[in-house]
Amino acid sequence: MGYYGGGWGAYVSVAERRRNAMQQMENLKKVGHPVSPVVIEGKKIAKTFWGKAWCDHLEKYCDAESRLPRGRTYVRNGSVVDLQINKGVVKAYVSGSSLYKVTVKVEPVQTAIWDALRRDCAGAISSLIELLQGRFSDGVMERICQPKTGLFPGGDDLKFGCNCPDWATMCKHVAAVLYGVGSRLDAQPELIFELRKVDAKDLIAQAAQGLSLTIHEPHADHILDDEDLSSLFGLDLDEAPKPKAKRRGRPKKA
Repeated sequence: MGYYGGGWGAYVSVAERRRNAMQQMENLKKVGHPVSPVVIEGKKIAKTFWGKAWCDHLEKYCDAESRLPRGRTYVRNGSVVDLQINKGVVKAYVSGSSLYKVTVKVEPVQTAIWDALRRDCAGAISSLIELLQGRFSDGVMERICQPKTGLFPGGDDLKFGCNCPDWATMCKHVAAVLYGVGSRLDAQPELIFELRKVDAKDLIAQAAQGLSLTIHEPHADHILDDEDLSSLFGLDLDEAPKPKAKRRGRPKKA
């Protein structure tokens, strides 16, 4: 129920709000807008340590304590019906009394912080295979998630916008979207680079300078024989068949 000018408006259930919102999302799809809702399975908004770190970071610097619990409720019950993360901006639609449009602008990370982070992470990428596959270990992600020395934005780096009637700088719809970002980072941690307008490949390039690509001959103890290979891969490595000897015919008579 909400207050509208001269009195209280009619109560609209959460299920009905959701149906109305999804109908509007279908209308957006028809005009070519990609729709990506935030889906929370279970009670936990985020399950990975970087997703949880984002939510913890949000709660530390945010002074809108009354809006955060409402935001958690909104994101858990599926009210964030669309969330798009691009370079330096988050755009979303949140289902409430109406369908509200939320925008979160994120300032680029400072060059000095990014340079220091690249050097720090380069020392944590010690595996050549990890480097070539472009994967980052937990140790690297922990460095990236640090509040002041990593890529997580501070309060001064964020600007919120929502077309709802709430006067607060961070309304419950904005809070729901920020929690939705934490959930999205669970599956796509690389999106934090998009938000701060930096390229994750720079970390790989920095680390490559410190890793030796010299190929060494393997030690004799590290070479697998045919029996070990057969056991490892479940294959029968039989010896190659020997070529058959040619049959000699009877000598021809002169």
